[in-house]
Amino acid sequence: MDTPGLPVRRLHPAAALPARAHPGDAGLDLVAVEGVELPPGGRAAVPTGLAIAIPPGHAGLVVPRSGLARRHGVTVANAPGLIDSGYRGELQVLLVNLGDAPHAVAPGDRVAQLVIVPVALPAPAETDELPPSDGRGEGGFGSSGR
Repeated sequence: MDTPGLPVRRLHPAAALPARAHPGDAGLDLVAVEGVELPPGGRAAVPTGLAIAIPPGHAGLVVPRSGLARRHGVTVANAPGLIDSGYRGELQVLLVNLGDAPHAVAPGDRVAQLVIVPVALPAPAETDELPPSDGRGEGGFGSSGR
């Protein structure tokens, strides 16, 4: 499978390029370029100092770092954050502190991960009746049991 490249532009001289912690990891770590204070229940847009060009036919998903969530209750507020392939502005991570204590994000802290995924782009087509499903039908929340 041919993997497209990911052009990255530094908007701030201290910005760290997205990087995988281990070869083969799906997520690229996103790093804060500025410090932010998050009180309990608080949220803030954390700048990364980077702009990227996601390849056509792909999207970027900004997902939480599990250790940050587990240790401090800090996660991505709109998880997953969606970055469309046409967006060229600065990547910012919307963090929320669900913990009981304030949390300080320092410049250089890893705050989230970026996962690049292929996307299907079907055109919506209105219909009077949907094709049959696999038997689930209209069963929604909780329909498959506990």
